[in-house]
Amino acid sequence: MSTPPSVEAQRSIRWTGTRAFLIECAELTEVVNLHAHLAAHPLPGQRELLAAGRTVMVAFDSRKYAVSGAQAVASLDYDDAASVSGDTIRIPVLYDGEDLAAVANLTNMSVEGVIAAHTQTQWRGAFGGFAPGFTYLVSDSDPLVVPRRETPRTAVPAGSVALAGNFSAVYPRQSPGGWQLIGRTSAQMWDLDRDKPALVRPGDTVVYEAVRELIEINGVSAENTPDGSGGGSGESPASLEVIHPGLQSLIQDLGRPGLGDLGVSASGAADKTSVRQANRILGNDSNAAVIENVLGELELRALGELILAVTGAEVSIEIERVTEIEQPAEPEQPSEPEELEESDEDIDTGPQFHVQQRTAPMRSAFKLHDGETLRLGAPRAGLRTYLGVRGGFDAPKFLNSRATDSMSGIGPSPLATGHVLNMGSPARAGGVVQAVVGQAEPAIADLPQAGKLTELRITLGPRDDWFDAAGIAALTEQEWLATSQSNRIGVRFELSDGSRPMTRAKDGELASEGAVPGSLQIPPSGLPVLFLADHPVTGGYPVAGVVIESDLALAAQLPPGARVKFTPVDPDSLTPLSPSTTSPSTPSLKGPSA
Repeated sequence: MSTPPSVEAQRSIRWTGTRAFLIECAELTEVVNLHAHLAAHPLPGQRELLAAGRTVMVAFDSRKYAVSGAQAVASLDYDDAASVSGDTIRIPVLYDGEDLAAVANLTNMSVEGVIAAHTQTQWRGAFGGFAPGFTYLVSDSDPLVVPRRETPRTAVPAGSVALAGNFSAVYPRQSPGGWQLIGRTSAQMWDLDRDKPALVRPGDTVVYEAVRELIEINGVSAENTPDGSGGGSGESPASLEVIHPGLQSLIQDLGRPGLGDLGVSASGAADKTSVRQANRILGNDSNAAVIENVLGELELRALGELILAVTGAEVSIEIERVTEIEQPAEPEQPSEPEELEESDEDIDTGPQFHVQQRTAPMRSAFKLHDGETLRLGAPRAGLRTYLGVRGGFDAPKFLNSRATDSMSGIGPSPLATGHVLNMGSPARAGGVVQAVVGQAEPAIADLPQAGKLTELRITLGPRDDWFDAAGIAALTEQEWLATSQSNRIGVRFELSDGSRPMTRAKDGELASEGAVPGSLQIPPSGLPVLFLADHPVTGGYPVAGVVIESDLALAAQLPPGARVKFTPVDPDSLTPLSPSTTSPSTPSLKGPSA
Protein backbone atom coordinates (compact mmCIF):
# COMPACT_ATOMS: atom_id res chain seq x y z
CA MET A 1 0.00 0.00 0.00
CA SER A 2 1.40 3.40 -0.94
CA THR A 3 2.02 6.06 1.65
CA PRO A 4 -1.04 8.33 1.88
CA PRO A 5 -0.56 11.81 0.37
CA SER A 6 -1.48 13.34 3.72
CA VAL A 7 1.58 11.70 5.27
CA GLU A 8 3.84 12.84 2.43
CA ALA A 9 2.57 16.38 2.88
CA GLN A 10 3.76 16.32 6.50
CA ARG A 11 7.24 15.09 5.57
CA SER A 12 9.83 17.82 5.95
CA ILE A 13 13.60 17.77 5.77
CA ARG A 14 16.04 19.36 8.18
CA TRP A 15 19.70 19.53 7.25
CA THR A 16 22.27 18.36 9.77
CA GLY A 17 25.57 19.42 8.26
CA THR A 18 26.22 19.52 4.52
CA ARG A 19 25.94 15.78 3.80
CA ALA A 20 23.07 14.56 5.98
CA PHE A 21 19.47 15.44 6.75
CA LEU A 22 16.64 14.43 9.05
CA ILE A 23 13.32 13.37 7.55
CA GLU A 24 10.55 14.34 9.96
CA CYS A 25 7.66 11.90 10.27
CA ALA A 26 4.18 12.29 11.72
CA GLU A 27 4.41 9.24 13.97
CA LEU A 28 6.66 6.35 14.94
CA THR A 29 4.95 3.96 12.51
CA GLU A 30 5.94 6.24 9.63
CA VAL A 31 9.53 6.25 10.93
CA VAL A 32 9.64 2.45 10.91
CA ASN A 33 8.14 2.14 7.43
CA LEU A 34 10.28 4.85 5.83
CA HIS A 35 13.41 3.42 7.42
CA ALA A 36 12.57 -0.06 6.15
CA HIS A 37 12.11 1.27 2.61
CA LEU A 38 15.38 3.21 2.54
CA ALA A 39 17.23 0.24 4.02
CA ALA A 40 15.90 -2.01 1.25
CA HIS A 41 16.24 0.64 -1.48
CA PRO A 42 19.17 2.92 -0.57
CA LEU A 43 19.51 6.25 -2.34
CA PRO A 44 22.62 6.90 -4.48
CA GLY A 45 25.59 7.68 -2.24
CA GLN A 46 23.68 6.74 0.93
CA ARG A 47 26.23 6.07 3.68
CA GLU A 48 24.27 5.92 6.93
CA LEU A 49 20.62 5.36 7.82
CA LEU A 50 19.26 5.79 11.32
CA ALA A 51 15.72 5.70 12.68
CA ALA A 52 14.78 7.61 15.83
CA GLY A 53 11.70 8.81 17.70
CA ARG A 54 10.16 11.03 15.02
CA THR A 55 12.86 11.20 12.35
CA VAL A 56 14.95 9.17 9.96
CA MET A 57 18.49 10.43 9.40
CA VAL A 58 20.18 9.79 6.06
CA ALA A 59 23.88 10.60 5.52
CA PHE A 60 25.69 10.57 2.18
CA ASP A 61 29.20 10.34 0.75
CA SER A 62 29.13 13.86 -0.69
CA ARG A 63 27.16 17.10 -0.76
CA LYS A 64 26.04 16.37 -4.33
CA TYR A 65 24.52 13.02 -3.34
CA ALA A 66 22.90 14.61 -0.28
CA VAL A 67 21.14 17.34 -2.28
CA SER A 68 19.89 14.78 -4.82
CA GLY A 69 18.74 12.53 -1.98
CA ALA A 70 16.79 15.35 -0.34
CA GLN A 71 14.98 16.05 -3.60
CA ALA A 72 14.13 12.36 -4.01
CA VAL A 73 12.85 11.97 -0.45
CA ALA A 74 10.53 14.96 -0.69
CA SER A 75 8.27 13.10 -3.13
CA LEU A 76 9.17 9.52 -2.22
CA ASP A 77 6.42 6.95 -2.70
CA TYR A 78 6.86 3.53 -1.12
CA ASP A 79 5.01 0.49 0.18
CA ASP A 80 4.41 0.13 3.89
CA ALA A 81 6.81 -2.32 5.51
CA ALA A 82 5.50 -5.41 7.21
CA SER A 83 5.23 -5.11 10.97
CA VAL A 84 8.27 -6.33 12.87
CA SER A 85 7.81 -8.94 15.58
CA GLY A 86 10.43 -10.37 17.88
CA ASP A 87 11.12 -12.18 21.12
CA THR A 88 10.00 -11.49 24.68
CA ILE A 89 12.92 -10.43 26.87
CA ARG A 90 12.66 -10.34 30.67
CA ILE A 91 15.05 -7.98 32.43
CA PRO A 92 15.57 -8.13 36.23
CA VAL A 93 15.81 -4.68 37.82
CA LEU A 94 16.90 -3.52 41.25
CA TYR A 95 14.99 -0.25 41.64
CA ASP A 96 17.47 1.93 43.53
CA GLY A 97 18.29 4.58 40.91
CA GLU A 98 19.55 8.03 41.84
CA ASP A 99 16.60 9.70 40.09
CA LEU A 100 13.83 7.38 41.29
CA ALA A 101 12.47 9.90 43.81
CA ALA A 102 12.68 12.70 41.23
CA VAL A 103 10.72 10.60 38.72
CA ALA A 104 8.07 9.99 41.39
CA ASN A 105 7.73 13.75 41.89
CA LEU A 106 7.62 14.44 38.15
CA THR A 107 4.84 11.88 37.60
CA ASN A 108 2.90 12.64 40.81
CA MET A 109 3.36 9.05 41.94
CA SER A 110 4.92 7.36 44.91
CA VAL A 111 8.19 5.51 44.43
CA GLU A 112 6.22 2.27 44.68
CA GLY A 113 3.84 3.57 42.02
CA VAL A 114 6.71 4.29 39.63
CA ILE A 115 8.07 0.76 40.10
CA ALA A 116 4.62 -0.74 39.56
CA ALA A 117 4.02 1.31 36.41
CA HIS A 118 7.42 0.38 34.99
CA THR A 119 7.07 -3.36 35.65
CA GLN A 120 3.41 -3.67 34.63
CA THR A 121 3.95 -1.98 31.28
CA GLN A 122 4.69 -4.05 28.20
CA TRP A 123 7.55 -2.28 26.45
CA ARG A 124 8.41 -2.70 22.77
CA GLY A 125 11.76 -2.22 21.04
CA ALA A 126 11.32 0.69 18.60
CA PHE A 127 14.81 1.48 17.29
CA GLY A 128 18.47 1.32 18.22
CA GLY A 129 20.90 4.13 18.73
CA PHE A 130 22.96 6.13 21.20
CA ALA A 131 25.29 3.18 21.91
CA PRO A 132 25.65 -0.51 20.92
CA GLY A 133 22.90 -2.46 22.65
CA PHE A 134 20.98 0.68 23.62
CA THR A 135 17.45 0.08 22.30
CA TYR A 136 14.72 2.66 22.74
CA LEU A 137 11.61 1.05 24.24
CA VAL A 138 8.10 2.46 23.90
CA SER A 139 4.68 1.46 25.19
CA ASP A 140 1.13 2.09 24.08
CA SER A 141 0.11 3.62 27.40
CA ASP A 142 3.04 6.00 28.12
CA PRO A 143 2.68 5.75 31.92
CA LEU A 144 6.02 7.37 32.74
CA VAL A 145 6.74 10.45 30.64
CA VAL A 146 9.57 12.48 32.20
CA PRO A 147 12.06 15.05 30.89
CA ARG A 148 15.78 14.45 30.61
CA ARG A 149 18.07 15.88 33.25
CA GLU A 150 18.93 19.54 32.84
CA THR A 151 22.64 18.69 32.77
CA PRO A 152 23.70 15.24 31.51
CA ARG A 153 25.96 13.05 33.62
CA THR A 154 29.48 12.56 32.31
CA ALA A 155 29.33 8.86 33.27
CA VAL A 156 26.24 6.68 33.67
CA PRO A 157 27.06 3.18 35.02
CA ALA A 158 26.59 0.14 32.81
CA GLY A 159 23.27 -1.62 33.43
CA SER A 160 21.45 1.56 34.48
CA VAL A 161 17.72 1.40 33.76
CA ALA A 162 16.48 4.80 32.70
CA LEU A 163 13.60 6.94 31.44
CA ALA A 164 13.47 9.97 29.13
CA GLY A 165 10.46 11.37 27.34
CA ASN A 166 8.18 8.42 26.66
CA PHE A 167 11.11 5.99 26.30
CA SER A 168 12.73 3.46 28.60
CA ALA A 169 16.14 1.85 28.03
CA VAL A 170 19.13 0.16 29.65
CA TYR A 171 22.62 1.63 29.32
CA PRO A 172 24.76 -1.25 27.96
CA ARG A 173 28.03 0.18 29.30
CA GLN A 174 29.32 3.23 31.13
CA SER A 175 28.76 6.32 29.02
CA PRO A 176 27.59 9.93 29.27
CA GLY A 177 23.83 10.42 29.42
CA GLY A 178 21.01 12.69 30.49
CA TRP A 179 18.26 10.14 31.19
CA GLN A 180 16.59 9.72 34.58
CA LEU A 181 18.05 6.68 36.38
CA ILE A 182 15.50 4.54 38.24
CA GLY A 183 17.35 1.24 38.72
CA ARG A 184 19.99 -1.16 37.48
CA THR A 185 20.21 -4.63 35.98
CA SER A 186 22.82 -7.34 35.53
CA ALA A 187 21.48 -8.27 32.09
CA GLN A 188 24.19 -8.04 29.44
CA MET A 189 22.72 -5.79 26.76
CA TRP A 190 25.57 -6.08 24.23
CA ASP A 191 27.91 -9.02 23.63
CA LEU A 192 30.00 -9.39 20.48
CA ASP A 193 30.33 -13.13 21.18
CA ARG A 194 26.58 -13.66 20.65
CA ASP A 195 25.17 -14.35 17.19
CA LYS A 196 22.99 -11.27 17.74
CA PRO A 197 25.09 -8.93 19.90
CA ALA A 198 22.13 -6.80 21.07
CA LEU A 199 19.98 -8.46 23.76
CA VAL A 200 16.99 -6.31 22.81
CA ARG A 201 16.28 -5.52 19.16
CA PRO A 202 13.55 -3.53 17.40
CA GLY A 203 10.33 -5.56 17.50
CA ASP A 204 11.17 -7.36 20.75
CA THR A 205 8.87 -7.15 23.76
CA VAL A 206 10.51 -6.27 27.08
CA VAL A 207 9.14 -6.98 30.54
CA TYR A 208 10.96 -5.44 33.51
CA GLU A 209 10.88 -7.54 36.70
CA ALA A 210 11.60 -6.04 40.13
CA VAL A 211 14.15 -7.98 42.21
CA ARG A 212 15.69 -7.45 45.65
CA GLU A 213 19.22 -8.25 44.55
CA LEU A 214 21.07 -8.73 41.30
CA ILE A 215 22.74 -11.96 40.26
CA GLU A 216 25.71 -11.43 37.99
CA ILE A 217 25.37 -13.24 34.68
CA ASN A 218 28.35 -15.28 33.52
CA GLY A 219 30.08 -14.09 30.39
CA VAL A 220 31.89 -11.02 29.21
CA SER A 221 31.13 -8.05 31.43
CA ALA A 222 29.65 -4.93 29.90
CA GLU A 223 32.84 -3.20 30.99
CA ASN A 224 35.18 -5.63 29.23
CA THR A 225 37.03 -4.46 26.20
CA PRO A 226 38.41 -6.97 23.68
CA ASP A 227 42.18 -7.06 23.89
CA GLY A 228 43.44 -6.26 20.44
CA SER A 229 46.80 -4.89 21.39
CA GLY A 230 48.70 -7.99 20.44
CA GLY A 231 49.31 -9.43 17.02
CA GLY A 232 46.54 -10.06 14.56
CA SER A 233 47.07 -12.63 11.86
CA GLY A 234 50.25 -14.62 11.50
CA GLU A 235 53.85 -13.81 12.32
CA SER A 236 55.16 -10.28 11.96
CA PRO A 237 58.70 -9.57 10.73
CA ALA A 238 58.94 -6.59 13.09
CA SER A 239 57.03 -5.15 16.02
CA LEU A 240 56.91 -2.36 18.57
CA GLU A 241 56.96 -2.87 22.33
CA VAL A 242 55.11 -0.31 24.45
CA ILE A 243 57.42 1.07 27.14
CA HIS A 244 55.04 3.85 28.23
CA PRO A 245 51.65 4.61 26.59
CA GLY A 246 51.34 8.21 27.74
CA LEU A 247 47.96 9.54 28.89
CA GLN A 248 46.05 7.59 26.21
CA SER A 249 47.19 5.70 23.13
CA LEU A 250 44.71 3.80 20.96
CA ILE A 251 44.76 1.78 17.76
CA GLN A 252 42.65 3.59 15.14
CA ASP A 253 41.78 3.47 11.47
CA LEU A 254 39.09 5.34 9.51
CA GLY A 255 36.28 3.63 11.41
CA ARG A 256 33.23 1.44 10.79
CA PRO A 257 30.52 3.59 9.13
CA GLY A 258 27.06 2.27 8.32
CA LEU A 259 26.25 0.55 11.65
CA GLY A 260 24.31 3.35 13.31
CA ASP A 261 21.16 1.23 13.48
CA LEU A 262 23.00 -1.08 15.90
CA GLY A 263 23.96 1.90 18.03
CA VAL A 264 27.54 1.62 16.73
CA SER A 265 29.11 4.94 15.79
CA ALA A 266 31.56 5.14 12.90
CA SER A 267 34.32 5.91 15.43
CA GLY A 268 37.82 5.74 13.96
CA ALA A 269 40.51 8.36 14.36
CA ALA A 270 39.33 11.69 15.76
CA ASP A 271 41.53 13.48 13.21
CA LYS A 272 41.13 11.37 10.07
CA THR A 273 42.99 13.92 7.96
CA SER A 274 46.19 13.20 9.90
CA VAL A 275 45.68 9.44 9.56
CA ARG A 276 45.36 9.73 5.80
CA GLN A 277 48.48 11.90 5.71
CA ALA A 278 50.54 9.41 7.74
CA ASN A 279 49.48 6.51 5.54
CA ARG A 280 50.07 8.51 2.37
CA ILE A 281 53.63 9.29 3.48
CA LEU A 282 54.23 5.60 4.27
CA GLY A 283 52.75 4.27 1.05
CA ASN A 284 49.95 2.50 2.95
CA ASP A 285 46.29 2.19 2.17
CA SER A 286 44.48 5.18 3.70
CA ASN A 287 42.65 2.87 6.14
CA ALA A 288 45.78 1.21 7.59
CA ALA A 289 45.74 1.19 11.40
CA VAL A 290 47.80 3.76 13.31
CA ILE A 291 48.35 4.79 16.93
CA GLU A 292 46.36 7.81 18.15
CA ASN A 293 48.13 9.40 21.11
CA VAL A 294 46.82 12.17 23.37
CA LEU A 295 49.27 14.73 24.80
CA GLY A 296 52.43 12.86 23.79
CA GLU A 297 54.78 11.03 26.20
CA LEU A 298 54.45 7.80 24.19
CA GLU A 299 57.55 5.57 24.35
CA LEU A 300 58.08 2.51 22.12
CA ARG A 301 60.96 0.10 21.45
CA ALA A 302 61.62 -1.38 18.00
CA LEU A 303 61.85 -5.15 17.70
CA GLY A 304 63.13 -5.32 14.14
CA GLU A 305 63.57 -2.73 11.39
CA LEU A 306 60.64 -0.34 10.87
CA ILE A 307 59.63 2.68 8.79
CA LEU A 308 57.44 5.17 10.68
CA ALA A 309 55.78 8.55 10.23
CA VAL A 310 54.26 10.94 12.78
CA THR A 311 51.49 13.43 11.96
CA GLY A 312 48.88 15.47 13.82
CA ALA A 313 49.81 17.47 16.91
CA GLU A 314 53.28 19.04 16.77
CA VAL A 315 55.63 17.02 19.00
CA SER A 316 59.33 16.32 19.30
CA ILE A 317 60.38 12.87 18.05
CA GLU A 318 63.40 11.56 19.93
CA ILE A 319 65.17 8.30 19.11
CA GLU A 320 67.68 6.66 21.39
CA ARG A 321 69.99 3.67 21.01
CA VAL A 322 71.78 2.25 24.04
CA THR A 323 74.64 -0.18 23.42
CA GLU A 324 76.93 -1.89 25.91
CA ILE A 325 80.61 -0.99 25.67
CA GLU A 326 82.76 -4.08 25.41
CA GLN A 327 85.21 -4.33 28.28
CA PRO A 328 88.80 -5.54 27.66
CA ALA A 329 89.45 -9.10 28.71
CA GLU A 330 90.82 -9.44 32.22
CA PRO A 331 94.38 -10.82 32.54
CA GLU A 332 94.77 -14.36 33.79
CA GLN A 333 95.04 -14.61 37.55
CA PRO A 334 98.01 -16.48 39.10
CA SER A 335 97.22 -19.83 40.65
CA GLU A 336 98.02 -18.45 44.10
CA PRO A 337 97.25 -14.75 43.95
CA GLU A 338 98.93 -12.49 46.40
CA GLU A 339 96.76 -10.70 48.87
CA LEU A 340 96.61 -7.08 47.78
CA GLU A 341 95.18 -4.14 49.58
CA GLU A 342 91.81 -3.21 48.02
CA SER A 343 91.61 0.18 46.32
CA ASP A 344 88.94 2.16 44.49
CA GLU A 345 90.46 1.14 41.16
CA ASP A 346 89.74 -2.51 41.93
CA ILE A 347 85.97 -2.02 42.41
CA ASP A 348 83.90 -3.57 39.61
CA THR A 349 81.71 -0.78 38.21
CA GLY A 350 79.67 -3.15 36.04
CA PRO A 351 78.93 -2.85 32.33
CA GLN A 352 79.36 0.49 30.61
CA PHE A 353 76.85 1.83 28.04
CA HIS A 354 77.04 4.16 25.09
CA VAL A 355 73.94 6.28 24.39
CA GLN A 356 73.27 7.62 20.89
CA GLN A 357 70.44 10.08 20.37
CA ARG A 358 68.85 11.56 17.27
CA THR A 359 65.63 13.25 16.28
CA ALA A 360 63.19 12.66 13.42
CA PRO A 361 61.03 15.20 11.57
CA MET A 362 57.25 15.39 11.65
CA ARG A 363 55.31 14.34 8.53
CA SER A 364 58.22 12.48 6.97
CA ALA A 365 59.09 8.78 6.78
CA PHE A 366 62.02 7.70 8.98
CA LYS A 367 63.64 4.44 10.03
CA LEU A 368 63.59 2.98 13.52
CA HIS A 369 66.27 0.33 13.89
CA ASP A 370 66.10 -2.82 15.96
CA GLY A 371 66.54 -2.01 19.65
CA GLU A 372 66.03 1.74 19.27
CA THR A 373 63.55 3.57 21.50
CA LEU A 374 61.20 6.26 20.19
CA ARG A 375 59.71 8.95 22.43
CA LEU A 376 57.06 11.54 21.56
CA GLY A 377 57.21 14.78 23.51
CA ALA A 378 54.28 16.87 24.74
CA PRO A 379 52.50 18.75 21.92
CA ARG A 380 53.52 22.32 21.17
CA ALA A 381 50.24 22.70 19.27
CA GLY A 382 47.24 20.43 18.89
CA LEU A 383 46.17 17.53 21.09
CA ARG A 384 46.36 14.22 19.20
CA THR A 385 49.41 12.76 17.46
CA TYR A 386 49.28 9.88 14.97
CA LEU A 387 52.07 7.35 14.57
CA GLY A 388 51.89 5.19 11.47
CA VAL A 389 54.10 2.32 10.39
CA ARG A 390 54.85 0.92 6.96
CA GLY A 391 52.30 -1.89 6.54
CA GLY A 392 49.98 -0.63 9.30
CA PHE A 393 49.42 -2.17 12.72
CA ASP A 394 48.13 -5.73 12.50
CA ALA A 395 45.54 -5.61 15.31
CA PRO A 396 42.40 -7.79 15.23
CA LYS A 397 39.30 -6.43 13.52
CA PHE A 398 35.95 -5.92 15.24
CA LEU A 399 32.95 -5.35 12.97
CA ASN A 400 35.40 -5.05 10.06
CA SER A 401 37.53 -2.31 11.62
CA ARG A 402 40.56 -2.02 13.89
CA ALA A 403 39.26 1.24 15.39
CA THR A 404 38.91 1.60 19.16
CA ASP A 405 35.52 3.05 20.13
CA SER A 406 35.95 4.51 23.61
CA MET A 407 32.20 4.84 24.18
CA SER A 408 31.05 1.37 23.13
CA GLY A 409 34.20 -0.57 24.06
CA ILE A 410 34.38 -2.11 20.59
CA GLY A 411 37.88 -2.60 19.22
CA PRO A 412 41.40 -3.11 20.55
CA SER A 413 42.08 -2.19 24.15
CA PRO A 414 44.07 0.96 25.00
CA LEU A 415 47.82 0.45 24.79
CA ALA A 416 49.57 -0.45 28.04
CA THR A 417 53.14 -1.05 29.11
CA GLY A 418 54.35 -4.41 27.81
CA HIS A 419 51.99 -4.64 24.84
CA VAL A 420 53.70 -5.77 21.64
CA LEU A 421 52.26 -4.38 18.41
CA ASN A 422 52.80 -6.43 15.28
CA MET A 423 53.06 -4.92 11.84
CA GLY A 424 51.12 -5.87 8.75
CA SER A 425 52.73 -6.17 5.35
CA PRO A 426 52.14 -3.42 2.79
CA ALA A 427 50.04 -5.89 0.81
CA ARG A 428 47.77 -6.59 3.80
CA ALA A 429 47.50 -2.90 4.61
CA GLY A 430 46.14 -1.88 1.25
CA GLY A 431 45.88 -4.80 -1.12
CA VAL A 432 48.45 -3.24 -3.46
CA VAL A 433 52.14 -3.14 -2.60
CA GLN A 434 53.72 0.24 -3.27
CA ALA A 435 57.45 0.16 -3.80
CA VAL A 436 58.39 3.42 -2.11
CA VAL A 437 57.17 5.64 0.67
CA GLY A 438 55.81 9.09 -0.07
CA GLN A 439 57.46 12.47 0.20
CA ALA A 440 57.61 14.61 3.31
CA GLU A 441 54.56 16.85 3.62
CA PRO A 442 53.84 20.24 5.23
CA ALA A 443 51.47 20.75 8.13
CA ILE A 444 47.85 20.45 7.04
CA ALA A 445 46.62 23.36 9.15
CA ASP A 446 47.57 25.85 11.83
CA LEU A 447 46.80 23.73 14.88
CA PRO A 448 44.86 24.97 17.93
CA GLN A 449 46.65 25.95 21.12
CA ALA A 450 45.51 26.82 24.63
CA GLY A 451 44.69 30.53 24.73
CA LYS A 452 44.76 30.83 20.95
CA LEU A 453 41.63 31.52 18.87
CA THR A 454 40.54 28.80 16.41
CA GLU A 455 37.72 29.37 13.95
CA LEU A 456 35.42 26.45 13.17
CA ARG A 457 32.97 26.81 10.30
CA ILE A 458 29.45 25.51 10.87
CA THR A 459 26.15 25.18 9.06
CA LEU A 460 23.12 26.02 11.16
CA GLY A 461 20.48 23.41 11.94
CA PRO A 462 18.83 21.04 12.21
CA ARG A 463 17.30 22.53 15.39
CA ASP A 464 18.54 26.11 15.40
CA ASP A 465 14.88 27.19 15.51
CA TRP A 466 14.78 25.91 19.10
CA PHE A 467 16.87 28.95 20.03
CA ASP A 468 16.00 32.62 19.95
CA ALA A 469 18.01 35.25 18.09
CA ALA A 470 20.06 35.98 21.20
CA GLY A 471 20.84 32.28 21.55
CA ILE A 472 22.08 31.96 17.97
CA ALA A 473 24.09 35.16 18.40
CA ALA A 474 25.66 33.69 21.54
CA LEU A 475 26.71 30.61 19.55
CA THR A 476 28.13 32.46 16.55
CA GLU A 477 29.30 35.87 17.73
CA GLN A 478 31.22 35.15 20.93
CA GLU A 479 34.17 32.99 21.91
CA TRP A 480 33.91 29.67 23.74
CA LEU A 481 36.56 27.86 25.79
CA ALA A 482 37.31 24.15 25.33
CA THR A 483 37.35 22.41 28.72
CA SER A 484 39.36 19.55 30.16
CA GLN A 485 36.11 17.53 30.37
CA SER A 486 36.54 16.62 26.72
CA ASN A 487 37.38 13.29 25.10
CA ARG A 488 36.82 11.29 21.92
CA ILE A 489 33.05 11.48 22.48
CA GLY A 490 32.94 15.25 22.38
CA VAL A 491 34.40 18.61 23.31
CA ARG A 492 32.61 20.42 26.12
CA PHE A 493 32.72 24.21 26.14
CA GLU A 494 32.46 26.77 28.90
CA LEU A 495 31.88 30.50 28.88
CA SER A 496 34.72 32.91 28.25
CA ASP A 497 34.89 36.22 30.11
CA GLY A 498 31.82 38.33 29.43
CA SER A 499 30.05 35.68 27.35
CA ARG A 500 26.59 34.21 27.92
CA PRO A 501 24.98 30.80 27.45
CA MET A 502 22.61 30.10 24.59
CA THR A 503 18.94 30.79 25.23
CA ARG A 504 15.99 28.86 23.86
CA ALA A 505 12.90 29.88 21.97
CA LYS A 506 11.26 26.51 22.66
CA ASP A 507 10.89 24.65 25.92
CA GLY A 508 10.11 20.99 26.37
CA GLU A 509 11.74 17.79 25.20
CA LEU A 510 13.03 16.89 21.76
CA ALA A 511 12.53 13.30 20.64
CA SER A 512 15.88 11.52 20.27
CA GLU A 513 17.21 11.78 16.74
CA GLY A 514 20.28 10.93 14.71
CA ALA A 515 23.44 13.00 14.95
CA VAL A 516 26.60 13.28 12.86
CA PRO A 517 30.20 14.06 13.86
CA GLY A 518 30.59 17.80 14.35
CA SER A 519 27.09 18.27 15.77
CA LEU A 520 26.81 21.07 18.34
CA GLN A 521 24.34 19.67 20.83
CA ILE A 522 22.97 22.19 23.33
CA PRO A 523 21.74 20.90 26.71
CA PRO A 524 19.51 23.12 28.88
CA SER A 525 22.61 24.70 30.42
CA GLY A 526 23.14 26.48 27.08
CA LEU A 527 26.78 25.32 26.85
CA PRO A 528 27.59 23.51 23.57
CA VAL A 529 28.97 19.99 23.28
CA LEU A 530 30.76 19.28 19.99
CA PHE A 531 30.41 15.62 18.95
CA LEU A 532 33.62 13.87 17.86
CA ALA A 533 34.35 10.39 16.49
CA ASP A 534 32.87 8.30 19.33
CA HIS A 535 29.71 10.35 19.77
CA PRO A 536 26.36 8.66 20.48
CA VAL A 537 24.54 8.01 17.22
CA THR A 538 21.39 9.64 18.60
CA GLY A 539 20.75 12.42 21.06
CA GLY A 540 17.83 14.17 22.70
CA TYR A 541 19.16 17.71 23.04
CA PRO A 542 18.70 20.09 20.09
CA VAL A 543 21.59 20.48 17.66
CA ALA A 544 21.97 24.14 16.70
CA GLY A 545 24.72 23.67 14.12
CA VAL A 546 27.24 21.24 12.67
CA VAL A 547 30.96 21.78 12.07
CA ILE A 548 31.72 21.22 8.38
CA GLU A 549 33.61 18.04 7.44
CA SER A 550 36.84 19.80 6.46
CA ASP A 551 37.10 21.44 9.92
CA LEU A 552 36.53 18.27 11.97
CA ALA A 553 40.28 17.63 12.07
CA LEU A 554 40.80 21.01 13.75
CA ALA A 555 37.99 20.29 16.21
CA ALA A 556 39.69 17.01 17.17
CA GLN A 557 42.92 18.90 17.94
CA LEU A 558 41.40 21.39 20.42
CA PRO A 559 43.36 21.27 23.70
CA PRO A 560 41.81 22.43 26.99
CA GLY A 561 41.83 26.21 27.14
CA ALA A 562 41.62 26.72 23.38
CA ARG A 563 39.43 29.65 22.37
CA VAL A 564 36.87 28.83 19.67
CA LYS A 565 34.59 30.88 17.47
CA PHE A 566 31.87 29.21 15.41
CA THR A 567 31.34 30.89 12.03
CA PRO A 568 28.15 30.07 10.06
CA VAL A 569 28.77 29.40 6.37
CA ASP A 570 26.76 28.62 3.27
CA PRO A 571 26.60 24.80 2.87
CA ASP A 572 27.55 24.92 -0.83
CA SER A 573 30.09 27.75 -1.18
CA LEU A 574 31.29 27.58 2.47
CA THR A 575 31.45 31.38 2.49
CA PRO A 576 30.56 33.12 5.77
CA LEU A 577 26.95 34.19 6.24
CA SER A 578 26.07 37.71 7.28
CA PRO A 579 24.46 38.14 10.72
CA SER A 580 21.10 38.85 9.06
CA THR A 581 21.06 35.34 7.57
CA THR A 582 21.93 33.50 10.78
CA SER A 583 18.54 33.87 12.41
CA PRO A 584 16.77 30.59 13.23
CA SER A 585 16.06 28.70 10.02
CA THR A 586 13.14 26.74 8.67
CA PRO A 587 13.37 23.33 6.96
CA SER A 588 14.25 23.32 3.27
CA LEU A 589 15.44 20.94 0.60
CA LYS A 590 18.79 22.55 -0.09
CA GLY A 591 19.80 23.65 3.36
CA PRO A 592 20.13 26.72 5.56
CA SER A 593 21.06 29.02 2.67
CA ALA A 594 18.15 28.10 0.40
